[in-house]
Amino acid sequence: MPVVKYPRAAEPLWHEWDGKAQKCGLRHTVYAVNGDQYTGEWLDNLKHGKGTQIWKHTGAIYSGDWKFGKRDGYGSYSIPDPVTKEYKKVYTGWWKNNKKCGYGTMFYPSGESYEGEWSGGLRSGWGRMCYGDGSVYEGQWLADQHGGQGMLCLPNKNRYEGGWKDGKKHGPGQFFYLDKGQLLEGIWVADIPKCGIMIDFGRDEAPAPTRYPIPKV
Repeated sequence: MPVVKYPRAAEPLWHEWDGKAQKCGLRHTVYAVNGDQYTGEWLDNLKHGKGTQIWKHTGAIYSGDWKFGKRDGYGSYSIPDPVTKEYKKVYTGWWKNNKKCGYGTMFYPSGESYEGEWSGGLRSGWGRMCYGDGSVYEGQWLADQHGGQGMLCLPNKNRYEGGWKDGKKHGPGQFFYLDKGQLLEGIWVADIPKCGIMIDFGRDEAPAPTRYPIPKV
């Protein structure tokens, strides 16, 4: 019995072209339609592994880890100075799902800096913030604000140690007036001390002590 052989259907050319266009593994610089460029590793046509992205509109650059098209892992983000055009670090640390997450250091345009933990792109956990006026906060953060237990040291060395909520002093705490040699220990609500006791503390070493010591009860 004769065997009839039918010709195999030819695969459309676009299938072959599409397969060659799929990016996988290490590639040289790939340019997007909007002018952004990426150099690094790919997986299934997505940025995955080590790579560097440059955004044309802002000139910003990210160099580090990627997972399935998003910044994920360890990496640094920098932007060019508008005057000198030199790159300045903005953030160095850990990322997850395109947002700062884990431990990292942030440098702000005003000269302020934060080093500590992040979650979902916000300061959350333990961290240390150095402010432009010389103040330093070290302690717990929640949703980008002081929240939990922490210490705020002012430029004149006076400091507050205690509870915080929504970025304000809240709960039991101590305020050390080292310039006057006094200590206020009490309860704060929304940055305002509601009750407490004031005692002399290091009065002999204070640069500007009160005229009279606080009498003992």
